[in-house]
Amino acid sequence: MTTSNPENTSTPSNKASNDPLHGLTLAIILERLVSIYGWEELAHFINIRCFTFDPSIKSSLTFLRRTPWARKQVEDFYVDYGHGVWLERERLNHASTSDPI
Repeated sequence: MTTSNPENTSTPSNKASNDPLHGLTLAIILERLVSIYGWEELAHFINIRCFTFDPSIKSSLTFLRRTPWARKQVEDFYVDYGHGVWLERERLNHASTSDPI
C-alpha cells in the first residue's frame, strides 16, 4: 500500500497561478503594454523595429510570434513593468465604478 504525502504534492495549476503570464496571450500582453506606455515609450524600453516603424498590434504580433528573443523581451518587460501597473489600474477602475456618487 502506498501513501501519498499531501505536503509534497504540487500540481501544475498551483505553480501556474503564481505566473503573471498564466492565461495571457501575447496579444493581451501587447495590448496592455501599448495601453499603458504607448508605442513610442514602449519602443524606448524595448528596441524592436516593429515598435518604432509604423507600429501596429497585428504587425508586431506577427514579428513577435516568429522571433523568440523579441517575444521574450516583451514578456519579461511585461512581468517587470507592465503587470503590476495593469493590476493597479484595474483595481482603481473597479474601485471608482463601484463607489456610489
